[in-house]
Amino acid sequence: MSKRVLADTGPIVAIFSEDDGFHAPCLAALKNLRPPLLTCWPVIAEVAWLLRKRPRSLHQFFGGFDDGLFALLPLAADDLPAIAATMKRYEDIGLQFADASLVHLAERENLHTLFTTDRRDFSIVRLKRNRALRIIPDLS
Repeated sequence: MSKRVLADTGPIVAIFSEDDGFHAPCLAALKNLRPPLLTCWPVIAEVAWLLRKRPRSLHQFFGGFDDGLFALLPLAADDLPAIAATMKRYEDIGLQFADASLVHLAERENLHTLFTTDRRDFSIVRLKRNRALRIIPDLS
């Protein structure tokens, strides 16, 4: 079982959307992860937007915080300069705020594993000491 995992928008939406192309691999990966999956407000905002037409799925997602599936890592004003610097460093790939927030949290919390379907951005992003995040699930 993986320890302390950051969760991005894609797999969360996939878990709660049976018709999502990543539903099966994300559910399979979820079985090997130890809750809570850690996330942040920018990811919650993206998930809420993407599940807005699926109220049942959205409420199941919110219930995941009560059930211990998810936990919220705090972001404060002091975190914004580092997030902005990450966005600037990767502006050529258009790294979005939620993704830059996850990169920042990985650094701040010394996290090594990211649950994401976004291979385009996260295969490029490097943490300090040129360290890559371990990305799950394996989609190959």
